[in-house]
Amino acid sequence: MAGFLIGSLPAEAQVFSKIAKKAEKAAERAVLKKTDEKVTKETNKAIDGVLNEDGTSASPADASSPTSQPTAAPGETSETTVSSTAKTWSKYNFVPGDEIIFEDDLSREENGEFPSRWDLVTGTAENAVLGDIKVITLENRSIITPLIAKENYLPEIFTLEFDAYFNDTYSHWQEYIIRFFPGDDSHVKAREDLETYPLHVNKNGASIQSRVNKDMRKFEKLGPQPPDGTSGWKHIAVSYNQGALKVFIDEERVLNVPNIDLAPKVVSIGVQDAQQGHIKAIKNIRIAEGGKKLYDRIVADGKFITRGILFDVNKASLKPESMGVLNEIAVLMKEHSDLKFSIEGHTDSDGEDTHNVQLSEQRAIAVKEALAELGIDSSRMQTKGMGEAVPVSDNTSPEGKANNRRVEFVKI
Repeated sequence: MAGFLIGSLPAEAQVFSKIAKKAEKAAERAVLKKTDEKVTKETNKAIDGVLNEDGTSASPADASSPTSQPTAAPGETSETTVSSTAKTWSKYNFVPGDEIIFEDDLSREENGEFPSRWDLVTGTAENAVLGDIKVITLENRSIITPLIAKENYLPEIFTLEFDAYFNDTYSHWQEYIIRFFPGDDSHVKAREDLETYPLHVNKNGASIQSRVNKDMRKFEKLGPQPPDGTSGWKHIAVSYNQGALKVFIDEERVLNVPNIDLAPKVVSIGVQDAQQGHIKAIKNIRIAEGGKKLYDRIVADGKFITRGILFDVNKASLKPESMGVLNEIAVLMKEHSDLKFSIEGHTDSDGEDTHNVQLSEQRAIAVKEALAELGIDSSRMQTKGMGEAVPVSDNTSPEGKANNRRVEFVKI
């Protein structure tokens, strides 16, 4: 990484090295910018057309940038209203997979111990608490990989999500690195090999190197530049669909690569940041398998299930990353004006039965209100709270509980 290599050079060489690398990156970005804009133009145009036809979505001038919002300190929580969430994340189109493969909210972890659901590839990792939030802290150049019983667990279509903590200075040197591997035990043997396809995500953007027709290609894009002095959590979301890769930092899509020329079977997460005193931490890690399109599921089953509509713990307040699914549902219902749904909330078995029924009803209502703000007539939606009464998986594992926490849209 440039930041670490430069530090070992003589002072004069540092200057020329920095200039050369900046020039190289500028040239790469100039070429790739046009390609990326062309790929994303039609998608954004379609989303804009649907969300703006009733005047319910904020225009670019009205939508507030995530970087202009105050960042909560570790341990702080805030309830996001449906209105502000819909405006800020109005163009978010990341949709998580349907079935949870791996979920680690760290709720069972003990402070100071190694994360029990992970294997250490290199370096050190430890459970910790920032404020009142449980996290996994990593040292510089540490790499961890999920402990999953199935050897090659990533399907042809999957999503990966986690929250990463970024510090307020030298943000371009602090990177969380996601490595994809073809399977077997290559996550140990080839962890530093370029064939592992390292995806670098920093505070300002992301880059990935890919081999296509035996030529190395680097895809890189910078997102909105955050103001100096900001620090805190950002939501990282990655979707993979038979070679196509998309990467989001909060609501901003920072990469859209049509083919990374790899069928990933194993994944690891690491960090590079040599600055002393920097917080290097991740939390809320989830891997999910993709599935059929929403309308195909309605035709086949008369309903669809989503686990991508997320809420604050024990509350009915929507998390902003839910907007990807909500935007997709709004598009679907506008394209098929005959569709009407019973929105049914489901919980896991934690807590009292009566409370879970009330909570699931409140969450179903929150979903209805969010869709109404996206231009869907309320008369087309009913709500129902099912609580924990209809599980689809066990309630003894994090993945089972995550699969039970869901919202079902049943056609009426």
